Amino acid sequence: MRAEQQYIDLFTRYEDLVCRHSTAVMNAPRVEALADFDRLGFPSVKSEDYKYTDVAQAFAPDYGVNINRLAIPVNPYDVFRCDVPNLSTSLYFVVNDTFYDKMMPKAHLPEGVYAGGLKNFAEKYPEVAARYYGKAAKSSHDGIIALNTMLAQDGFVLYVPEGVAVERPIQLINIFRSDVDAMANRRILVIMEPRSEAKLLICDHSIDDVKFLATQVVEIFAGEGAYFDYYDLEESSISTSRFASVHVKQEASSNVLVNGITLNNGLTRNNYYIELNGEYAETTLCGMSVMDREQQVDTYSHITHAVPNCTSNELFKNVLNDHAVGAFSGRILVKEGAQKTAAFQTNRNLCATREARMYSKPQLEIYADDVKCSHGMTTGQLDENALFYMRSRGIPLNEARMMLSVAFTSDVIDHVRLDALKDRLHKLVEKRFRGELARCADCRICK
Repeated sequence: MRAEQQYIDLFTRYEDLVCRHSTAVMNAPRVEALADFDRLGFPSVKSEDYKYTDVAQAFAPDYGVNINRLAIPVNPYDVFRCDVPNLSTSLYFVVNDTFYDKMMPKAHLPEGVYAGGLKNFAEKYPEVAARYYGKAAKSSHDGIIALNTMLAQDGFVLYVPEGVAVERPIQLINIFRSDVDAMANRRILVIMEPRSEAKLLICDHSIDDVKFLATQVVEIFAGEGAYFDYYDLEESSISTSRFASVHVKQEASSNVLVNGITLNNGLTRNNYYIELNGEYAETTLCGMSVMDREQQVDTYSHITHAVPNCTSNELFKNVLNDHAVGAFSGRILVKEGAQKTAAFQTNRNLCATREARMYSKPQLEIYADDVKCSHGMTTGQLDENALFYMRSRGIPLNEARMMLSVAFTSDVIDHVRLDALKDRLHKLVEKRFRGELARCADCRICK
């Protein structure tokens, strides 16, 4: 039996139960998503964009899916004490794939701002939810998106009305908690109306030692003049596999930063799709990963410049040790008529052992003649001359390697536009290179 069939059978058998524990907006596209999933299936290693990740193999095991929305015995506000020094956030939780609404942050959000569960948002504001849900991430585009659309029952929404600035960063913690192997299908919807401002930090944690599988679909809509930061910090476990797709649609003069950092994982596939649909829009897409053992991070990006006078800057870095495997495939498309485009793409990688493998494929596709575009890729090892110099100054070899590795990744972290978070990430990365667990301050989950 092909890997897809168990999910088709699951949905066909329990469709009424899936819909009953969700909401009309999320239920509306399920049948179409089922047809798309049946037609597309999981992406194949024969596909150029997925040739280094066997998706069907990752989804083949029989994972438990909490369709009946049984309560998970955990109070995240009790077990989670993850305070980045000097960074005051409004803290929210998703347990597996259900928004935790038993307690809510005491911090007051500006009038009209919504931060909370997707199911609840779709019931309170069905017209707004229907206008955006599934409009950036099409189930007809990718089998994993179709599967997520078919099975997702809840998620998280950040909605910021026109002209409103949310000064306090929003922090969302995704917690995996289960006594048996489990699968979660998460949805995140961000709606930034014109001239609004906000920052969202998402952290992934796995509590238990069982196997976890996550699909995560993120849709970000940035209206004219909107200013939005999206930070994604993955600190899960070696037994966690995550397939995430981030879809961004930007209007004129909007500014969006997407920064994804993987410090601990098992198998991760990150897709980024960004469309610049209004003049003078600007996007910064960056990310980094630190891998060892047999960990794997596979990154795909597609930035579309649809109109003139837009700017995109892209930077991804990876550090690989032991038998780790990394892949990067980045494509920038400049459509006909998108003159005065400035688009820059860079991929840099360090392989610390001969057994580590990194595959990279930067791409430019340009149909306009008045543009400034570049792309580049390097994969190598630490500078032996720098190591020799540092050792001659009395620095032990392992310490010298750690210091150079930290320096190699620092420019990705420097793109963070929150100083307190930036400082904390530098410390977490240093701890990761020292072989320590990437524990956040006072976090009972990580200990």
